[in-house]
Amino acid sequence: MKVLEITGGKELTGTIRVSGSKNSCVALIPAAILADGNVTICNVPEITDTDALSEILEYLGAGIKRDKERIEIDPTTLKNKAIPERISKKLRASYYFMGSLLGKYKHVEMYFPGGCSIGERPINLHLKGFESLGATVSNDGDKFVVDAKELHGANIYLDIASVGATINIMLAAARVIDNAAQEPEIVNVATFLNNMGAKIRGAGTNRVVIEGVDELSGCFHEVIPDRIEAGTYSIIGALIGNNLKIDNIIPEHIESLTSKLLEVGVDVELGDDYLVVSKPKKFRPTKIKTLGYPGFPTDLQQPFTVLLTQCEGKSKVVETIFENRFMHIPYLNKMGANIQVENMEATVSGPTELKGCEVEATDLRAGACMVAAALIADGVTVITNIEHILRGYEDIVEKLNKVGAKITLKEI
Repeated sequence: MKVLEITGGKELTGTIRVSGSKNSCVALIPAAILADGNVTICNVPEITDTDALSEILEYLGAGIKRDKERIEIDPTTLKNKAIPERISKKLRASYYFMGSLLGKYKHVEMYFPGGCSIGERPINLHLKGFESLGATVSNDGDKFVVDAKELHGANIYLDIASVGATINIMLAAARVIDNAAQEPEIVNVATFLNNMGAKIRGAGTNRVVIEGVDELSGCFHEVIPDRIEAGTYSIIGALIGNNLKIDNIIPEHIESLTSKLLEVGVDVELGDDYLVVSKPKKFRPTKIKTLGYPGFPTDLQQPFTVLLTQCEGKSKVVETIFENRFMHIPYLNKMGANIQVENMEATVSGPTELKGCEVEATDLRAGACMVAAALIADGVTVITNIEHILRGYEDIVEKLNKVGAKITLKEI
């Protein structure tokens, strides 16, 4: 088992470069199989989710060449066959192969996807969208079979503005998607498809319009910077940074976070593609409520809670997306935090001194929360179940150690 051992209290200064977006990349790789020629994607983060998607492509027979942050995909040799449970369960984003294989072959068989256990994450919106396009959906336990003689355009209204459903239905080629999610990752995927020859308008708004085309060609595409990684390191900089520079970002993508950092008293300097953040003398309390983009991201709620433990007075966290997104709180309390949870709301009383101990990364962003807490804790913290962290943060140990942290990756 791999663990992270972190010695807290080390001031961080220097520059952290943000990698390509995990949430964008995990959709772009399955989308590449829609092309009739070679696709090159650059700024690809080297994380285990990327490895799992590459494994699915290799299983399906696609040609793959990887070189650092670059991946070349040849879909011309791909064979459509059932994706087995052992690889579909490795990550949530395996479900994007449902949309891309359905769009390309009108038939797909695969098992229910995996991912973090942060609450109910049904794929009924995806399946409802496929049925609206003319497909039939059947299942045998966790195995889904989606079949269509022909796919036709349809106006689809999503009951919830789901990022995954918006992208998956877009891959299968809807006509109109209403109440579409508006995240930057959706814009990145739509731009990728348009570079192939698709005709998609409105990505980034709540209404996406798609005009069907007969073929999609290969192309070159770049993954946008990871706004959640940028936000995570910005929070860490607010906690224990001294002019810590977070480089290679799109500032507009994290406005909901930077506005909250300023609200609690953090010194933030914004540039065209970077920000510089330092720990203030004291933090003011605040309230955050998670919402779909451009609201405060649920993926930053957990690391931001660490910052709230250092605020003077009572702060509130309202989680509206995933009901199990407070699994990090018992571990923060174990470290010395004072947090009470009732239903989907947490009350954080501070400031409290955190002390190092053994904690667990219960999911990806809870893992980032534990890293942030360990960096400010007194003593040594050991984080277990770190496979979750490695799924979403490229070179996190190296990046933090480079700016002054003391983190060791160990096998026990």
